[in-house]
Amino acid sequence: MLHRFSFNTTEQRSRLMKRIKGKATKPERELARALWAKGVRYRKNYSKLPGKPDIAITKSKVAIFIDGEFWHGYRWEEKKQRIKANREYWIQKIERNIRRDQENTKILEENGWVVIRIWEQDIRKRLEECIEKVLSSL
Repeated sequence: MLHRFSFNTTEQRSRLMKRIKGKATKPERELARALWAKGVRYRKNYSKLPGKPDIAITKSKVAIFIDGEFWHGYRWEEKKQRIKANREYWIQKIERNIRRDQENTKILEENGWVVIRIWEQDIRKRLEECIEKVLSSL
């Protein structure tokens, strides 16, 4: 169900939101480079799979999603209470993203894929642990 929302936003907020990238983010690039250095070969933004994983290791059937905390609802029940502007729009949008993530994970797993979801902040703070998580699933 698609809803059209109209709301006013400041120029500053508008500029900020336009700068957010959907793929090839810094955390995605960092993890991809680290995996490549370990000899792991993969496809990036693999559109043949549901959810278009950020990294797909097709040989081992491992799909990796690097999720941004805001867009994918990190600690959502706590965070959604703090949304002030355009609450209805953002809550609906992020909750739909969460449901879509769950649906895509389920479809992939039913088709024999191992799905790994990593928060962007984990890559920034604990890259080696993230690499080990992926390597142990191969």
